[in-house]
Amino acid sequence: MQDVQALDSVQTALLETQLDVEPVQGGAADGVVSFHAELPEPIQQAMTSFIERYPNWDQYRLIQAALAGFLVQNGVESREITRLYVGNMFSRQSLLQGV
Repeated sequence: MQDVQALDSVQTALLETQLDVEPVQGGAADGVVSFHAELPEPIQQAMTSFIERYPNWDQYRLIQAALAGFLVQNGVESREITRLYVGNMFSRQSLLQGV
């Protein structure tokens, strides 16, 4: 339950964060963009603590799950976004490690 609350905190903070979005060179074909965001220190610390506790997560997976989860929970009806959310939250690696 605490992990879900941490993920919800990341989702909320992402709402309040301005993002500089740039296509990744060669990533446009893959549908990948890169962004730079300033996060409040408590969120960065929570992310670091979460990733240290669950090494099968990384910052990229955490941000993807948080963004996709926020969008799904707030009415975005996209099969691709739902797949990203479910894929990140319940990846095979997570299930094998009990996360």
